[in-house]
Amino acid sequence: MEEINQFRKLFTNYLSQQAFDRRPHELYEPINYVMNMGGKRIRPVLVLLSHHLFDDQVDRSLPIAYAVEMFHNFSLVHDDIMDEAAVRRTKPTVHHKYGVNTGILSGDVMLVYVYHYLGLTGQEVDLPMLIKTFNEVAIKVCEGQQMDMNFENTDAVTLQEYVKMIELKTAALLSGSLGLGAISGGASQKDVHHLQEFGKCMGIAFQLQDDYLDAYGEQQKVGKRVGGDILQNKKTFLVTKALEVADAPLRTKLLSILHDKDLHPDRKISDTLSIFNRLDIPRLAKEHKKIYQEQGLQHLEAVDAPAVKKSLLEGLALNLLEREY
Repeated sequence: MEEINQFRKLFTNYLSQQAFDRRPHELYEPINYVMNMGGKRIRPVLVLLSHHLFDDQVDRSLPIAYAVEMFHNFSLVHDDIMDEAAVRRTKPTVHHKYGVNTGILSGDVMLVYVYHYLGLTGQEVDLPMLIKTFNEVAIKVCEGQQMDMNFENTDAVTLQEYVKMIELKTAALLSGSLGLGAISGGASQKDVHHLQEFGKCMGIAFQLQDDYLDAYGEQQKVGKRVGGDILQNKKTFLVTKALEVADAPLRTKLLSILHDKDLHPDRKISDTLSIFNRLDIPRLAKEHKKIYQEQGLQHLEAVDAPAVKKSLLEGLALNLLEREY
């Protein structure tokens, strides 16, 4: 992972040079705040690694990597407002610290600056294709967020619908990061396609691992209360798969547990996990994750680039999918 850390360091150094020092400060201070809250920086690293497959001058794609990270954080700012979330990465969310109206407006400016940074790429880059690819990604993320919001008000969410939602909301930006990096590196359309499919499959597998860890991870490693998704009645893979395979009485029992507002949180989690275990949901979750993981690696294998460079992407992906936090 040392080589991956070098790419991450390259990006964080670039990020540190992009601080906004403009007026009104009330508009730009929240942007500096959220862009420096930390995180794994997975998406910008994917941009750089994808560019690196086809061109060793990775610094050429730094503006694109920054644009991707800014879009990701823009979406988090607005998502936190919609979710009324008070904390992000152990710190107050933007709207809690600066107010809802400022959070909305600062997020809007961030989206505009995404296009500014995409436009900073050199003349040798196919800018129209870059913009087209990003626009497709941005639309998918918004569609996925709306689907996720729709799921809050219904129990009739199929496993297929859930996977489609995470394909849009979570996997699309991972896929797009790889596609944008490949375009900036001069890749063929065929290789851009394979990298985007690799990112999509890995993004879905990544979310399935997240769903599993929320219910079955170790609290000290996960860093948050295990069972949080259950308490929030989120439609995760575990829930949608359980509702799909359960017989009518057990399905009714699971829905009753999930909707019981008077049930003690610890009891709600334990009763739900008991049903998951009875239906062998943990094993099914791991099997589905492995399916998407293998599909993704097949697409990466098809990319016309040096194996040693592709191994960096494969290593990063497998590390994320095998994590315990």
